[in-house]
Amino acid sequence: MRTEDTGASGHDLRHHGDAEVRDDGAALVDLAVNVRADTPPPWLREEIAVSLSSLAAYPDGRAARAAVAARHGLPVERVLLTAGAAEAFVLLARALKVRRPVIVHPQFTEPEAALRDAGHTVDRVLLREEDGFRLDPAAVPEDADLVVIGNPTNPTSVLHPAAAIVRLARPGRVLVVDEAFMDAVPGEREALAGRTDVPGLVVLRSLTKTWGLAGLRIGYVLAPSEIVAELERAQPLWPVSTPALAAAQACVASRALAEAGHAAHRIAADRAHLVAGLRAFADRGVRVAEPAEGPFVLVRMAGAAEVRHRLRDLGYAVRRGDTFPGLGAEWVRVAVRDRGTVSGFLSALSAALL
Repeated sequence: MRTEDTGASGHDLRHHGDAEVRDDGAALVDLAVNVRADTPPPWLREEIAVSLSSLAAYPDGRAARAAVAARHGLPVERVLLTAGAAEAFVLLARALKVRRPVIVHPQFTEPEAALRDAGHTVDRVLLREEDGFRLDPAAVPEDADLVVIGNPTNPTSVLHPAAAIVRLARPGRVLVVDEAFMDAVPGEREALAGRTDVPGLVVLRSLTKTWGLAGLRIGYVLAPSEIVAELERAQPLWPVSTPALAAAQACVASRALAEAGHAAHRIAADRAHLVAGLRAFADRGVRVAEPAEGPFVLVRMAGAAEVRHRLRDLGYAVRRGDTFPGLGAEWVRVAVRDRGTVSGFLSALSAALL
């Protein structure tokens, strides 16, 4: 691991997977975006549709906030609903008075982009491929007063032990853990959501990935009440729409949690199929970052940019990896899909490899 000053960064921090499937990519089989396929389910669409009859009234987030709090066993004062987890990164960057923010990379780039937009100088701790992109808490500078890490991490698909992440906590430090993909991990093992014994812990959750709500924008923050109050003051009035509030309440109900649990096991099985297929190309220079625990895998291959373009010609979109700090042009991220889709992708990859 090493710490990097981002002043000379050439990474496009605003590039996200949806760019691969816009415009001329709209007809491609989408393995670039990490939203679970075939979502939202019909019952969730119905819940959202019912909420449309209340659009004349201003949004009232109290019931949804209480439902999220109950789901994690927390008082409502420790919960803040947001327009997707991405809004939470903007609120943290604007509301918190920090001197030395540090981002543990490779990971989702929006936290760093938000901090830089808010005028902060950001340091990076770069996890290395030879270490399996795993966290060494000692690599994070002791004077960092804001640390951001994903778990499981996008794009590496590494699930860090909760105990290792907790070692990053310090009095006077805000520790932000992005758990946007944690509900895709069977049993949500290594989750920190709901913990109140870790000083300065802020956990972010997204409901857009598992439930296919990227266009609706709904997520939430779990944090000490004083941090929630600071973030809430930075929010505009009525930041979460009535349909998004209805979705939030529905997605933390017992029925939804059970469905998400079943989906997590299915994702794990489909991921195993994808990884096994990718391993078969080892003699052609393909390497998978393992063990993968998220609904996506990180893949290294020679000539990845050319392979990615050939895959597009064959009807498949994957996510380029070179926009993630700590990765280069030889990396791509591939979303986990059902076995039939994955088998078709593997056949296309065989034709696309150099």
